[in-house]
Amino acid sequence: MAQAHLMVADRSGIKVYGYRWVILFFFFLINALMQVQWITFAPITSEAVAFYQVSPLQIDLLSLIFMLVYVFISIPASYVIDTWGIRVGIGIGALLLGIFGLLKGLFGARYGLVVLAQVGLAVAQPFVLNAVTKLGVRWFPLHERATQAGISVLAQFVGIIVAMAATPLLLQTYGMETMLRIYGLATFAGAALFLLINRERPPTPPCPPGHDERIAVLAGLKHTLRQRDMRFLLLVFFIALGIFNAITTWIEQILRPRGFTITEAGMAGAMLMIGGIIGASILPLLSDKLRKRKVFILITTLFALPGLIGLTFTGNYALLLTACFSMGFFLLAGGPICYQYSAEVSYPAPEATSQGLLLFAGQISGILFVFGMDLLTVAGGSKTPAMVVFIALTALNIVFISKLRESKMVQTDEI
Repeated sequence: MAQAHLMVADRSGIKVYGYRWVILFFFFLINALMQVQWITFAPITSEAVAFYQVSPLQIDLLSLIFMLVYVFISIPASYVIDTWGIRVGIGIGALLLGIFGLLKGLFGARYGLVVLAQVGLAVAQPFVLNAVTKLGVRWFPLHERATQAGISVLAQFVGIIVAMAATPLLLQTYGMETMLRIYGLATFAGAALFLLINRERPPTPPCPPGHDERIAVLAGLKHTLRQRDMRFLLLVFFIALGIFNAITTWIEQILRPRGFTITEAGMAGAMLMIGGIIGASILPLLSDKLRKRKVFILITTLFALPGLIGLTFTGNYALLLTACFSMGFFLLAGGPICYQYSAEVSYPAPEATSQGLLLFAGQISGILFVFGMDLLTVAGGSKTPAMVVFIALTALNIVFISKLRESKMVQTDEI
């Protein structure tokens, strides 16, 4: 293949291939398209209610489907990825993404078929999301893997921002059906391109001989859950991702009782994502360069806490935007570092298994925290009590992180 002609030796003398960046680019593309399909209706809920003649809850369901389906498909998807590799695993995700994205685009006028398409897309999601660290192990040397994970996670933020910005504009310009058709064709094209360029592995592994071998999936699952550091990391991810999912779901209701407008709430959510994009571009790279994981996980949590406090209490718009940017910069940048740390501390368990467990924990907590915020809402619609609980849980996360041990693997570069 062409990638054989782009071979170079990295700083440890291991052969790496330029084609890894081609794989990563198209993986980035289908990740971003997945998020566009997930959150298409979020910025146009009122218009979608009027178009489909359904309740707001039925429109919210189109997004909630992704979290609900993930809970059931995550572990089977990780099993497929770890057993048959990324060509089959991500390939299934890309195939389903292309088919159901196109179905949604072609039959976007019929609510029932849109729901069916969302279910199909939701099934596709874990085959893509759970493959981040597996793709890194297949194609990237250890000292590039947190960077690779950061870029992959960055795609999710880019997809959300694109959907938030482009959907209202496309709706106003072309109408609902054409807007969905544009997204459907783009998704189909992106998925098809990924399937064309997808490769399982380079001609030689990006690690010393034998270090790319993994134990069986079920044995790996047992091994992973027996690791003390992994159990603490699961608690950390359960809290952190659950908080993020709940806040992004309820951002408008969190801010409206304090006098902020819908537009200001939308901008606050955008600043959260923009901060995440910048943070995920910088902190995983530093983690790779300095060969440290624990300290960066701790930093991201410590410095996300002031932003969470500002989001909870401030009545000043400028401070609100600053708080959201800060929280996004640190909290969201911690995700890819946690992914890579989990792969290292659970070695030789398969990577999709360890990453899938983290995302599974975060999706469970996301559902619980979303409904928990509703239960803790007080008179006047204030969600401050729930936000105070989130502040306390984030402080508890600092305690959990302090109990983690630094990854020996990243310090020795032995994988």
